[in-house]
Amino acid sequence: MNLSFFIARRGFTSKKAGFSSFIIRLAVTATAISIAVMVIAVAVIQGFKFEIREKIFSFWGHIIVTNYSPNASDLILTEPILYDQDLVNRIASVNSVKSVNPFIMRPAIIKTKDAMEGLRLKGINANFTLANKIKLNGSPIQFSDSDYTKQIIVSQSTVDKLNIEIGNEVQLYFIEKGNTAPRIRKVKVVGIFHSGMEEVDKTYVLCDMRLLQRINGWTPQDINGYQIDLADSKNMEGAAEIIFNNYLEAPLHAYTMKEIYANVFDWLELQNINAKIVLIIMAIVATINLAVAILILIVEQARLIGILKSLGMLFSKIMHIFLFYATYIAFMGIVLGNLIALSLCWLQVKFGFIKLNEATYYMSQVPIKINFWDIVLIDLATLVFCILFMWLPGLYIKRIQTVKVIQFK
Repeated sequence: MNLSFFIARRGFTSKKAGFSSFIIRLAVTATAISIAVMVIAVAVIQGFKFEIREKIFSFWGHIIVTNYSPNASDLILTEPILYDQDLVNRIASVNSVKSVNPFIMRPAIIKTKDAMEGLRLKGINANFTLANKIKLNGSPIQFSDSDYTKQIIVSQSTVDKLNIEIGNEVQLYFIEKGNTAPRIRKVKVVGIFHSGMEEVDKTYVLCDMRLLQRINGWTPQDINGYQIDLADSKNMEGAAEIIFNNYLEAPLHAYTMKEIYANVFDWLELQNINAKIVLIIMAIVATINLAVAILILIVEQARLIGILKSLGMLFSKIMHIFLFYATYIAFMGIVLGNLIALSLCWLQVKFGFIKLNEATYYMSQVPIKINFWDIVLIDLATLVFCILFMWLPGLYIKRIQTVKVIQFK
């Protein structure tokens, strides 16, 4: 058996090593807390990024194909494009593309007896469905085969502002250039959606796209663009590039949601900086805790070190004793920290006991997304750093004078 490991193991299990056992338990606890904070921080930040991205994708898909505009965030376009089924089929054949649906955008004023609000109508067809990330109360729009459907789906934010509910009839006012009187359509609220995204909830209403074609004086083939949903958002930039380079002709252009909601995605990227700061701070804390614990153990076991030196044990072998200590502390701290972090994350996912202000954070509770490889990377990095930095307090062993420590009682 390795002598260094044997001595270190006796230090773990010996009942007489009371103070040493206490220091080891304290170091394990401190390391576990650092690991737990790092895992939870990364899980929360990844959760924020995933949930917010999915909320945007749920309403707008991943890619929009429409006429080129210098302002990618402005989806209100006055010039129509012709619906091209052949183009739709070609786009649908691109890897990862799940669906392609036409849409029309038009600003309007929604008016009730007591209030009115300026909104954007998004005209959709019967193939469009709201994703599971968006809550829908009521029913989807029931599309007719003969004429446009006089039904709309509004957001919970609009419902609260206008004091309306499912089944109420409201009026839509469309302002035409050069006309003093607006065009008016009466429609019925059949559903209420809630995404939690202020940019969506405070702005958009869903309606039959044929209603907007009638208002605009367009043909049934006139649309504003295509909404493209992908099976995997990681392929968004690549799919947009393929579609633009291979299938589109000017003035058509493919915009990703990252371009349209650039401010939101830039904010999400800033969260990576927050994650790095937390990881660096907690890694430093864990390393310092371990280094201090090893230094205390060296001082507390100075007499043992002196005896081992007098018996001719090499410095490297004595260092290995405390290397085993450091490995044990780091490993047990990592295991315990992961257990604490994953338990708290599971409780948050199951019960959502930590709440948030949805108006500020786009969600009502702290989101959690656990990536197995993130945890593995945190654990391995912590273990490596702790073992490497253990050599710093270990250098104190060279300064221990054998004669003095053996005489000390």
